[in-house]
Amino acid sequence: MRHRVAHRKLGRVSEHRLALLRNQATALIRHERITTTLAKARELRPFVERLITIAKRGIADGAETSRALHARRIVARDMADRKMVGKLFASIAPRFAERPGGYTRLLRSGRRQGDDAPLAQVELVGSEYSPDEKSEPAEGADRKPADEAAGVGGRLRRVAGRIRGGGD
Repeated sequence: MRHRVAHRKLGRVSEHRLALLRNQATALIRHERITTTLAKARELRPFVERLITIAKRGIADGAETSRALHARRIVARDMADRKMVGKLFASIAPRFAERPGGYTRLLRSGRRQGDDAPLAQVELVGSEYSPDEKSEPAEGADRKPADEAAGVGGRLRRVAGRIRGGGD
């Protein structure tokens, strides 16, 4: 029986499952948004949030303390790419310094064509932008009403529209 067992096995042995989570965490830190199956996304969330929390705790006292070094070593144990560890401590952890938790967002994005598996998009909160979008329309161009585009709801509607293929 599997009473009170916390995590999903994802059809893999322990070493493979841990390697999968480490690789997906590195990809999420690198791109700040990835698409994967819903079960993998649900397992990835607490894994990444724990890494961000450790990084926040490490930079709280300053970069030159023994606590910061220990935090870097703990994070480096779960992320093989040293550049991404640096990015986590340099840009991502300070961005979430005042946030008490909930650093990732899970958006369902339909089903995969081949096997009909439910897909989800995992992204870091605050990275809703798309680098290939145009930043501002020309002055004479029609703009959306402020109430539709403002706030988190408007951003989520735009993201959902892009995921569904509608574009913006």
